[in-house]
Amino acid sequence: MKPFLLLATRAEDVAADGEYQAFCTYGGLEPEQLHRVRLEAGPMPPVDLDDYSGVMVGGSPFNSSDPPESKSEVQKRVEHEIGELLGEIVERDFPFLGACYGVGTLGQYAGGTIDRTYGEEVGPVTVELTDAGLADPLTQGMPRRFAAYVGHKEAVHRLPPGAVLLATSADAPVQMFRLKQNLYATQFHPELDLAGLTQRIEVYKTYGYFDPDEAAEVVARGRSREVTEPMRVLRAFVERYAAER
Repeated sequence: MKPFLLLATRAEDVAADGEYQAFCTYGGLEPEQLHRVRLEAGPMPPVDLDDYSGVMVGGSPFNSSDPPESKSEVQKRVEHEIGELLGEIVERDFPFLGACYGVGTLGQYAGGTIDRTYGEEVGPVTVELTDAGLADPLTQGMPRRFAAYVGHKEAVHRLPPGAVLLATSADAPVQMFRLKQNLYATQFHPELDLAGLTQRIEVYKTYGYFDPDEAAEVVARGRSREVTEPMRVLRAFVERYAAER
């Protein structure tokens, strides 16, 4: 099969490598089947979409909705490079799955509104599929309500034109949407388990998601619910779009 491409932006090696391993594990992919580009480390190399089965974007400490003057030069470059690639991805309706930061990148590119109205604290939340979500190929067969891990400062305030709402939650009205037939974004993390959450809490405890002194409480909150269903979205994406060479 053609490999998938993961666009990553985490500067901390432990978090970046943990994320990559999680995408491999829950996507059912071997390392040679998931190529990773760490955009925070340097410019995006030339990407020929025809070499890949699909493109995925992982989470990030970046916030798409932050004022331009507050963004680092690295973030501005990353957003420009992802935006240019999204132009071709959206035009071709090429298989795409954006997780957390991917909601902001795809949502903003396609004309939605991303802001800090619907941020959620780090931990598990109840995600509810819409009727469209119950019927969508990536979420079909999943329970209408399931627990998922979140932790974000920004979220979709207004969906892009033509987007289909697939999932929602009490504090974030847009937890998952689809554009066209093959472009997906989730606010929750489809790759994240308790071990990964605990690792990220340690790595990002000074990034403003919570009071650093409350890190142990945030970990305890993560343990309070079993999270097993979101990974099915990632696996379904891989199985649906895996393409032969």
